[in-house]
Amino acid sequence: MNFLTLWANDSATMLRRNLRHIRRYPSLTLLLVGTPVVILLLFVYVFGGTLGAGLGGVSGGRAAYVDYVAPGIILLTVAGAVQGTAITVAMDTADGIIARFRSMAISRASVLTGHVLSSMIQCMLSVAIVVVVALLVGFRPTTGPAEWVGAIGIIAMVAWALTWLTVALGLVTKSVEAASNLPQPLILLPFFGSGFVPTDSMPTGLRWFAEYQPFTPIVETLRGLLLGTAIGDSALLSVAWCAAITLIGFVWARALYDRDLVR
Repeated sequence: MNFLTLWANDSATMLRRNLRHIRRYPSLTLLLVGTPVVILLLFVYVFGGTLGAGLGGVSGGRAAYVDYVAPGIILLTVAGAVQGTAITVAMDTADGIIARFRSMAISRASVLTGHVLSSMIQCMLSVAIVVVVALLVGFRPTTGPAEWVGAIGIIAMVAWALTWLTVALGLVTKSVEAASNLPQPLILLPFFGSGFVPTDSMPTGLRWFAEYQPFTPIVETLRGLLLGTAIGDSALLSVAWCAAITLIGFVWARALYDRDLVR
């Protein structure tokens, strides 16, 4: 059996194992999905009338705001969903399960791959649920199937990048509690970008940070694909940021995994 076949078979086994783990702990999945849904409802029904009226002179109040905020909520869902990856990796490390896997005749890469693939599935399902809720409360995309495919591709790319980063965060922590706290900045970044309000409404220093952090071009790309707004160079910046985060997360996770292997 060659390396690729061994890796594929073992990764499929690890994926099934992690999916069973998700099914056995539904409370974590409900928390990861429920949080962005609650935030969506809060911003639409509590703040939406006021914020929507101030969107660059666009009239329409709550109806205008739900279209504006939905892409930011989608990105928030991705950031929240991958937080569960750090927790499950830290749980496996703390319980000694990863150490047991290392003693078995399986592909080393399959352990991390199983976590990444299961997180991707959980993340995309979470996004699908949030999109359905957004549609129910008034989100009305104006573009066609091709743009939807592009949006799904952007979401998957972001999820892939953040998942590798949170795998590394789960490996670097010493406890499950720390693993649940380390990814918190990822959840806050959409708030400090264009996810909820235009960046030109922010004070100068915060506006500079909002415009140059990774989540703003990603939100603008999603907004353009789903609502037909101008994308500009946001798509290229989104790809560049996701590639950089993926590389950092992957190299960091593999270094941590290999470091613990030789101990």
